Amino acid sequence: ALETANLGMPVGDLLTEQGVVAIETGPFLRNLKDVESIALGVRQGNPVYVKDVAAVVEGPIQNRRLVWHTDVSDKGSEDHPAVTISVTKKPGENAVDVSNQVLSQLQSLRSTLIPKDIEIAVSRNYGETANEKASKLIQKLIFATLSVVALIFFALGRREAMIVGSAVVLTLAATLFASWAWGFTINRVSLFALIFSIGILVDDAIVVVENIHRHQLLFPNKSLKEIIPGAVDEVGGPTILATLTVIAALLPMAFITGLMGPYMSPIPINSSMGMLLSLAIAFMVTPWMARIWLAQHSDSQKAHFNLALWISPKFKKIFDPLLSDQSGKRNRKLLAGGVIGAILISFSLPITGLVVLKMLPFDNKSEFQVILDMPPSTRVEKTSEVLREMGVALSKSPEVSSYQIYAGTSAPINFNGLVRQYYFRQNPALGDIQVNLVDKHHRSDQSHLIASRIRPALQEIAKKYNANVKVVEVPPGPPVLSPIVAEIYGPTPEGRLSVSKSVRSALERTDGVVDIDDSSIAKSPKQFLLVDRRKASLMGVSQQAIVTTLRAGLAGENVAYIHDESKYPAPTEIRLPENKQDSLKELLKLTVRNSQREAVPLSQLVSIVDADREQIIYRKDLLPVSYVIGDSAGKVDSPLYGLFKARSLTKEIRDPNGKEVEEFFTAAPSDPYQSYAIKWDGEWQVTYETFRDMGAAYAVGLILIYLLV
Repeated sequence: ALETANLGMPVGDLLTEQGVVAIETGPFLRNLKDVESIALGVRQGNPVYVKDVAAVVEGPIQNRRLVWHTDVSDKGSEDHPAVTISVTKKPGENAVDVSNQVLSQLQSLRSTLIPKDIEIAVSRNYGETANEKASKLIQKLIFATLSVVALIFFALGRREAMIVGSAVVLTLAATLFASWAWGFTINRVSLFALIFSIGILVDDAIVVVENIHRHQLLFPNKSLKEIIPGAVDEVGGPTILATLTVIAALLPMAFITGLMGPYMSPIPINSSMGMLLSLAIAFMVTPWMARIWLAQHSDSQKAHFNLALWISPKFKKIFDPLLSDQSGKRNRKLLAGGVIGAILISFSLPITGLVVLKMLPFDNKSEFQVILDMPPSTRVEKTSEVLREMGVALSKSPEVSSYQIYAGTSAPINFNGLVRQYYFRQNPALGDIQVNLVDKHHRSDQSHLIASRIRPALQEIAKKYNANVKVVEVPPGPPVLSPIVAEIYGPTPEGRLSVSKSVRSALERTDGVVDIDDSSIAKSPKQFLLVDRRKASLMGVSQQAIVTTLRAGLAGENVAYIHDESKYPAPTEIRLPENKQDSLKELLKLTVRNSQREAVPLSQLVSIVDADREQIIYRKDLLPVSYVIGDSAGKVDSPLYGLFKARSLTKEIRDPNGKEVEEFFTAAPSDPYQSYAIKWDGEWQVTYETFRDMGAAYAVGLILIYLLV
């Protein structure tokens, strides 16, 4: 009735002698009163309206998700209901400009579109973070450039330093332009590539300027016009060969695959382009600047050359024993043995734990995330209550500035959550807390230490409610599903579940492994309403009518929309009152019409069967898989050590048939339907692929260097 009553449309034009008159039918439903006054039928001669059979209420929909925002200060903290708006920039746009424009637009909307009693808080601003990181890298780039110029100033002279400095600036500018033309943006990775290669980029200009300077001292009576061609030609061949050798060593890194590929590729590509450009500038621009700026031979140049005279005897003392005719051979063998020994010692450092082997170091971020999984049957109000209790524990940490609670839904997606698929977390039993820390310049502890310190208190709260909580930090590099991931393959879902529980138990007994979870869901009740198709057919009731009525009673159904000239039409939803959604008794009182238009209670057409909720089926590369995840914390904050420490326990695991479960480290099993297997993934996989590709890249580089030299 609501759907049919909310209909209107143009029906055509009325043609009169005076002209055309547009005809339109209606009206649409415009307010609550219109909905209440819709007649559903006639009973005993009296019309029956919607208001006679249902309570019509204008207001928000039933709670399915709850969001809270809390600012933490010395005076305490207070939760406020909130709405989060996430703004994402378009590809190729500057994140800093976009964030500044959004904030400026928000300020202009205050007291106009945004009421005075509504507060606005920025919970996350990656534009500001990117600007801070980029500014810091630019400062380091300038510092590196000035350091090189200062060294040339003290070694050769101020004019030579000016020439080298100009060559560096030209090389950097040309490299940035070439990088842009290649398709790279000016970001933290590309800026790091320039800092990484700054020492290489100045080599060519320094070699040319230094040799011109040396020729001035060797031939004091010759003019610069006569000296420069010979000086540049003398070092031309070795400089070209040295440049190509460096490129041969770096460029193969561009072919690293996996998640580290996009992080690594700008470094060799930008460095190689910079080397070629620096070579061109060294041979074309540097001699021209030397011709104009360098003065003729003077005593000041002799004074600067004394620095080299002071260093030369010290190098002579070092190398003479290695080049001596009497003891040189023995000394060189000793040196080679010492180098080999140092290499062997360096390889033993990660094994012994003296140096922690980790893909990337921890970064001092301004945020981290708390992920809560309540028992599957938990209501969203209970999830919110537990999250708010955790928020109180978080507010006791002086480094926490604010946090946002998301119950029944996920926090706005970030790069880490994109890989971990947090956007699927739309369930009353699931929740997130987005924790924001004070600026790193105003706190002494790093974000990783803060997260590790807060974790035990949160785990104690989760334990009271039989929940699982994870403290998730923003990774400094490519994100993974979790630092420690065990993929369980096997022929049957029951067998995979059994093996995954055994692996989880092994990780729980391993020191230093925390935030352990698996992809299964806890046992939770489920009731199945079986439609008696035969009885329904005899009564003339379709299964579709039964199912849609049941769904409308619990989940609700939008049957019409109010046309009140607002931007977004308000839905008219039909459902049972919230206080009648606690049992099937009220639901099965709902009726459907049979073929004689008689009302038949749903309790006569369905039967109740108790069951458990089904396990979620995961697939990777089309293969059925179960996951067990974990993280590392403690003295050794590297998941690799936790993984290999747990292997002493996982070796004892047996599958449902009593057979040993095979382990794989680099690739999934070729036939997962034959037996059960564990494939270790996570940060280990990224580390393996990166070092494998880098090893191959450097091997290719050595071959290219051999061919060049």
